[in-house]
Amino acid sequence: MLHINDQISIADWELTEQFIRASGPGGQNVNKVSTAVELRFEAARSPHLSDPVKARLKRLAGRRWTREGTLVLHVDETRSQARNRDLARERLAELIRKALIAPKRRVPTKPSFGAKQRRLKAKKVRSEVKSLRGKVDE
Repeated sequence: MLHINDQISIADWELTEQFIRASGPGGQNVNKVSTAVELRFEAARSPHLSDPVKARLKRLAGRRWTREGTLVLHVDETRSQARNRDLARERLAELIRKALIAPKRRVPTKPSFGAKQRRLKAKKVRSEVKSLRGKVDE
């Protein structure tokens, strides 16, 4: 069970972990031990997340979201399998927490009357300065 917040917990059946060999430094350890973890979360089928949260999670996940609605996280940062597993779960929880926050609606605003007047006055002053740059008649 993965706890996201007080109301939401992800069940174990929604998560699939697969351990694979990591690339990068590590010497013989890289060739022998499967330390990298690939965490799959069945987000589209999850009963714990609402549809708007799933939509935001899909947008946040980007290329990590599959056509089947699975979120795939690949972690191979450390040489420890347990630490990589914990990192993957932490990243999933953080991604879901970000998706839980609904964006604020933008309230369209208009410039005030005074702001419009100041803008027009500045344009008129600038226009006069430019008009005085013409050739001087003798």
